[in-house]
Amino acid sequence: MKTVEQVFEAARQAKLWAGHLIPQHPSTHHQLENRTPIDNTLIGYMADGNEVDIDVAVKAARDCFDKGEWSQSSPSHRREVILRWASLVKQHSEEIAALDCIDAGKPITECLTIDMPATLETFYFYAECIDKHFGKVVPTDSNALGLIVYEPIGVVGAVLPWNFPAQMFAWKVLPALAAGNSVIVKPAEQTSLSAYRLVQLAHEAGIPEGALTLVCGLGEKVGKALGLHHDVDMVAFTGSTEVGRYFLEYSAKSNLKEIVLECGGKSPQIVFEDADIDKAVPSILAAAFWNMSENCSCGSRLIVDTRIKPLLLEKLKQGLQQWKIGDPRLPENNLGPLVEKVHFDKVMHYMLMAEKEGAKCVIGGNALSHMGSGWYIEPTVFDEVTADMTLFKEEVFGPILAVTSFTTEEQAIALANQSDYGLAAYFYTSNIHLAHRVARQLKAGTVAVNGFSEGSIATPFGGYKQSGFGGRDKGIEALEQYLQTKTIWFVES
Repeated sequence: MKTVEQVFEAARQAKLWAGHLIPQHPSTHHQLENRTPIDNTLIGYMADGNEVDIDVAVKAARDCFDKGEWSQSSPSHRREVILRWASLVKQHSEEIAALDCIDAGKPITECLTIDMPATLETFYFYAECIDKHFGKVVPTDSNALGLIVYEPIGVVGAVLPWNFPAQMFAWKVLPALAAGNSVIVKPAEQTSLSAYRLVQLAHEAGIPEGALTLVCGLGEKVGKALGLHHDVDMVAFTGSTEVGRYFLEYSAKSNLKEIVLECGGKSPQIVFEDADIDKAVPSILAAAFWNMSENCSCGSRLIVDTRIKPLLLEKLKQGLQQWKIGDPRLPENNLGPLVEKVHFDKVMHYMLMAEKEGAKCVIGGNALSHMGSGWYIEPTVFDEVTADMTLFKEEVFGPILAVTSFTTEEQAIALANQSDYGLAAYFYTSNIHLAHRVARQLKAGTVAVNGFSEGSIATPFGGYKQSGFGGRDKGIEALEQYLQTKTIWFVES
């Protein structure tokens, strides 16, 4: 197994595009510094791709697709190759986890015990879906035969976020490849290394070189070029709503390619008066602060019955004492740094804005300068947040929990739904009738009752309103969105 240092060196000297390892040429390619958010030290360089790189990758992907090297291979063959790839990923799972830890500042324990098992589960799920998705025969008169068949879309661009690098790679790439498409991966410029390694292992497993390529670089160059390219049939994107809008614009300006967006969230957590607070607190904290709150489905709005709010806030304070923040390479730490200085500054700005608008900081509120040069912020809770405040309305993507009070069920639901987003919602109650009633009324793609969960790999994940567009990740629904529908009609002559 390669060491992390060896992988960094390989990534510095070469990049994957057009399905091959191509050494960078100093006169034609720039490099991007790759600094770990753990302590801001330089850990390597990544290729600064451009429109030319995208064009080369698209031509290779299209050529592979049209020749049928992957798109027309048998379902059993695709299944076999993806399972072989999964076996290699499992063998190298510690290495990939280490890359995500250093690249994104994610706690190594969670990379090993949550991210990598979830990544592998995605491989297995879509490998097994390949030969279990069927076409249809339409009822017709006796002189005709109507078939509905599903075919791969073609060349798919997968634009990935930086918060769960390996797992989001799997969520996008596996269903697209399982469906028979050629895929071009554009990882986040902050966290490209695990994608680089996963593509290497894919080719080693037997994925054709043109069926899976990777182009690193800045979103405003590489992502834009992918979105505007006339020979890309679809782009699947996870990231901010702001950037997601650009891809809709790129589609309109080019070939009307299909666009699937999984965007931001401002997910509510409702705690009703009859909730079991002791059982709820660990889930509330996980929803609010897991992965440094760099999570689209983060439960960043806590909507609490006024009668239990003082007790709940005290329990949250006690619970947070068990959360250790520090160097994510140390297995005892639950929280690491934010991904980069720009993001750190944005989160600190939201903290200052909350105080200025009248919210009351009751837990935390500080950047941790004693951690050295990394971008660490302690978990923070603001009380007395009203619906007109910025902290109630805008996605922070950092460790700040906004607390708002309610007195009636109707008010709680109205506050929860008072958002431009609708990715997820959570609530806590011991009343099963209330649980069914509230779950139906919440405007969110995923609703979890008495816990923090996004479901399983079998359940579709995506949002209402500005949290999503055009499709879902996970489940059979994700596989289907990478297929197009064709009607074949036979008429008796």
